[in-house]
Order: sequence, then structure tokens, then C-alpha cells
Amino acid sequence: MLALLAWAGLAQAAVGVKGVRLWPSADYSRITVELNAEIGFKQFQLKNPDRIVLDLEGVEPQPALLEITGKIAAQDPYIAAVRVALNRPGVTRMVIDLKQESRPQIFTLKPYGEYGHRLVLDVYPAAAPPTLDKQVESAIAQAEQTNKPADKGAAPAKAGKSEMMRLLTVAIDAGHGGEDPGALGANGSHEKNVTLAVARRLKAQIDRQPNMRAYLTRDGDYFIPLHDRVNKARRAQADLFVSIHADAFVRPDARGSSVFALSEKGATSAAARWLAKRENDADLIGGVNIDVKDVYLKQTLLDLSQTATISDSLKLGRAVLDELGEVNTLHKPHVEQAGFAVLKAPDIPSILVETAFISNPDEERRLTDDAYQDKLAAAIVTGIKRYFDKNPPLARSRVAQSF
Repeated sequence: MLALLAWAGLAQAAVGVKGVRLWPSADYSRITVELNAEIGFKQFQLKNPDRIVLDLEGVEPQPALLEITGKIAAQDPYIAAVRVALNRPGVTRMVIDLKQESRPQIFTLKPYGEYGHRLVLDVYPAAAPPTLDKQVESAIAQAEQTNKPADKGAAPAKAGKSEMMRLLTVAIDAGHGGEDPGALGANGSHEKNVTLAVARRLKAQIDRQPNMRAYLTRDGDYFIPLHDRVNKARRAQADLFVSIHADAFVRPDARGSSVFALSEKGATSAAARWLAKRENDADLIGGVNIDVKDVYLKQTLLDLSQTATISDSLKLGRAVLDELGEVNTLHKPHVEQAGFAVLKAPDIPSILVETAFISNPDEERRLTDDAYQDKLAAAIVTGIKRYFDKNPPLARSRVAQSF
């Protein structure tokens, strides 16, 4: 009888599971367990076959937790299956069966915004990421072969003819994703879905340009920390970085497109400062393991080329803003600046494009329209081409950046 009473008391005191979410991607796969209180946990890995064992203390195998077993996608590159069962009184065990040797990161997040306590498991491949994206590397090689110098005896190029002698790579960053939905539209649209749709259309249009290729920092619904977005662009040896957003404001009548660049000396307006803080908070919402130190990013912030890069970013921003003005009302007639973390690549001109206010019902309707997304993408491409016409890139170094 005493044992039964003790079991009943333990079950009553068990931490509640609010939900379990899975975010598979080519980069890594994430499992998020949202709870109504902080918990302790233990984890270890086993071989033959590869699997991760995670013991959740003070948690019972509740229906919300058991549902994870049926949520694993067949196309998940890292996770094969998840099993959940009571290991011992007051401890639920999750066994994550892996498809390959992996490098897990497990951490907790305190409540933030609409989220409660979260336990996050990120499953990364055991091997380090390549120094240069294979798709971009292949495209660069093809372009260099196409544009190699003429053989001896060939007629020289006409004087004054401007020819791009190498591939130009544009990194396109679809804002938010996965655990971080971004702003919520007036009629329920999520910013993360709009930004990815526009980013994909922008990539398609850039890829159709001679000697230009685009690289997506994310091509699915998953979260990427802000510093990883910067480092992915640098690994791809991007010539430009364009981050796509569709923000919200407290007033539903706020409207118009905006373009932002990095500032080293504070924001150019209170609104720009507010927006930069909101965008930088993406790491708190999406969930970043603060125990992982990014020494590379800290070093790049001290790079002496930052001032020159910001100057180029402003030129790029001006060219893109002018073209967006042909498609939509401009929220501000000039490029604004603030401390956006995602724009801090020291050697890549970088801009953040707020395509429109998703909180405005009229602009939300247009942002979810295929034809309008194409117009936005076309305007950005035209602005990029105008920038390159006036600011031809330097010859690309043959040494890939190892970040």
C-alpha cells in the first residue's frame, strides 16, 4: 500500500510534457521536448548499432512524449527511430536510433516568449562540415572552365568590354525557421515560410543569370543560429549575403519595404535598433547551445576590413532599395543601419531585406502570392546586378576559408 501511494505521489508530481517537435535537415536533426518545468537529464551513446540514450528525470511516458515514435520522417538523414519507455520510477528513457555515426549536442533552454522550458537534442554528423559547399564548388569550377583565358593565337577581347571572369556567388539567407517561426501574420502566416519561399524564388532567378549562382543558407523548415548563417556564407566564398525577412509591427497599418546594413556605431534610428534586437533574439527563440563557443566569429568581428565591407553593403543596399521601390512602397527612403548579428561577415557585403510587413493584412496577402514573390525576387536580382556593374568583384582566392 505504501509503495502504491508513493508511486501515485510521484506520478502526480511528474513534469508535464507540453509537446515534442522534430526538425530534420541536411545540416543536422533536432528534437525539442517542451516541458512545464525544468528537469534533470543524463545521456550517453552506444555503438553497434549507433544510438543515443537520454534519461529524463521526473518525467513519465506521457502521450505527448510517446507521439514522437510516429513522427520520425523516412528522409531524416540522421535519426532512424525513437523509442520511449519508463526506465525506472520517475525516469523516462528515450533511445534515439541513428542512421550514421553522429555528434550530439544536448542542452536546455529557459522559457522565452511563448515557449516553456525546453530540452533540445541536436544530432550532427560526426565529420566536420566541408570547407566549401560542394554544390557551389562545382559551379565555380564549371564557370572557371567556361571563362578560361583564350588559347594562343585567338583574337583578343575588344577593349572596354566588361566580362566576368569567374562565378559570382550570392548567399541567400531565409530568416528564421524551425523552432523560430518569426513574425506572425495578420491572418496566421508565419514569417519563416514566407522568407523561405522568397529565398527559393530569388535563388532560381539568380541561377538563371550568366556567371551567377545562389547558395541558400537553409532550404527547409529548420533553425540555423545566426553565426552559423554567417559562417555558411563564408564557407561558400560568397561575394554577397542577402538575408530575407518579413517583419511585424504593433500597428497593423505599418507597411513598406526596407533594407538594412550593419552599423559599428549604433543604430540610425530607434526603429532600426528595435528591429535589430528583435532579429538578434532569434537565437534565444530558436535555441542555441551557449556552451559551444564560436571563436571564429569572434575573431572576424575584429577584422580591419569591416569598415570597407559596410561601405560596400550600403552601396548594395541602395541599389536593392531603389528596385524594391518599383514593386512596393518604401518604409524608409534610405538604407538604415543597426547591429544585426547576421550581417557581421567582415569580408562579405551583407544586407537584410525586410520585404514587407507581414502584420499588415494587405501586405501579408501579397507576400503569400506567388506572382508577387517573383516580383520581389526580380527586384532584388536587378539591384544586385546594378551593384556588380558598378563594383566588379576582385579575383577569387584559390584558398577556401576553413570555418
